[in-house]
Amino acid sequence: MVAMKSRISLLILALVLVFTLTACGPKSSGSIVEGKVNVVTTFYPIYEFTREIGGDDINAINLLPVGVEPHDWTPRSQDIVNTSKAQLFLYNGAGLEGWVPNFLKGLDSSSKVEAVEVSKGIDLIMTDEDDGHDHGGSSEEDHHEDDADHNSHSGDSLHTDPHTWVSPKSAIIMARNIKDSLQSVDPEHKDGYEERYNKLAERLQALDSKFEQELTKLPNHEIVVSHQAFSYLARDYGLEQHAIMGLSPDAEPRGQDLVNLAKLVKDEDIKYIFFEELVSDKLAKTLAAEAGVSTMVLNPVEGLTAEQEKNGDNYFTLMEKNLQNLIMALQ
Repeated sequence: MVAMKSRISLLILALVLVFTLTACGPKSSGSIVEGKVNVVTTFYPIYEFTREIGGDDINAINLLPVGVEPHDWTPRSQDIVNTSKAQLFLYNGAGLEGWVPNFLKGLDSSSKVEAVEVSKGIDLIMTDEDDGHDHGGSSEEDHHEDDADHNSHSGDSLHTDPHTWVSPKSAIIMARNIKDSLQSVDPEHKDGYEERYNKLAERLQALDSKFEQELTKLPNHEIVVSHQAFSYLARDYGLEQHAIMGLSPDAEPRGQDLVNLAKLVKDEDIKYIFFEELVSDKLAKTLAAEAGVSTMVLNPVEGLTAEQEKNGDNYFTLMEKNLQNLIMALQ
């Protein structure tokens, strides 16, 4: 009897442990729904656009959990299982998700999932900034072939800047690619996808016009940011970006870089240094203190914080806030 009791106690303890361990790791949103078009997306902006265009015709599963920075994330085995059963796998490409080639190789051999790189067709920006991450990709032609081969770049080789979605102009192209891929795997609901895409594209075009009108009339156009995530925004709306770090949000800048930036901030009379919510603001605050200026948020919209999710924030509210902060900083 005692032995029996202790075996039951051990079993309960084991179950508690298993439950605790599985509950701890940040999970992707949702699971496969039979009889629906299942679409797996890699991170927030793609997920939001996919849900808007897909409506009730699809079940969207986002791999990246709330509050997690996409540069730091790698998929779990459950993500491979879900993606194997899905009809569509949408990823940004342009070297953002360095894990994708191996992930696709790991899918079930019977999987019929169609993998689509939603940044295709965007005029990609090349940079000599090393991001210190396995974003992969060293040229436009080969950035989607086998990123795993591109881990070890020499300092002078070019890297693709993956942060395409931060410009509404690029976001319009991404939304169109998402719509086309949904229509391709589910032609039956083609008209619904077209209709919802047109609504989304209208909102993105309105946002694009607003960025253009507001930013071109400002007297200043230089921004100092913590992480080089705003090249597409800068290119498309006439801004000049100076980044404390490179493409990776957690790369360490050299002391000399900080000295040069502090000098630039003073010389150009820059009033604000931008940082982002999902990454430590320590360096931005250090530089701001050194240069005697303030800090402000510029959001690369890589994901929502738990609070933003609770407040019902989305790509549009975050980009609107970015615009207001840019207007304030560039007066």
